[in-house]
Amino acid sequence: MTISEGQSLPEAKLMLKTADGIADTALADLTKGKSVVIFGLPGAYTGTCSTAHVPSFMRNMDALKAKGVDQVICVSVNDVFVMEAWGKATGATEAGITMASDPDASFTKALGLSFDAGFVRNLPRSHRYALHAVDGVVKVVNLETNPGVCDISGGEAMVEKI
Repeated sequence: MTISEGQSLPEAKLMLKTADGIADTALADLTKGKSVVIFGLPGAYTGTCSTAHVPSFMRNMDALKAKGVDQVICVSVNDVFVMEAWGKATGATEAGITMASDPDASFTKALGLSFDAGFVRNLPRSHRYALHAVDGVVKVVNLETNPGVCDISGGEAMVEKI
């Protein structure tokens, strides 16, 4: 079942690359008492993800902050080193976006947003989405219906919904 508005985010861990190394971080620690936008996408360095989805949130960081968002987190089923490098390459890290790895897709599966990407040897990937949660409770879910498009799940759409 896909996560919906009014539900609590699942108990999950995301991997972050920090100055101290790799941190296996509980989602609850990232969201407790905060207004957070989480956006997920099929893969780092892929077309729409790199040219549309991530840039849409970079462009809208100030508008999201003005709406009270404390943190914007990009999640992909990639390893933590790929997410770190992609964040640097796109400018997302410098823009203030937290690049998080969901290496085994456990978070993505708990959201009900995984799909079997046969083109990558049947490994799971994430549907394209964006959600807004306050203190771990989902307030907005924007799920893209076409994987090659970033309209519903982009930064502009999230600013409008909050």
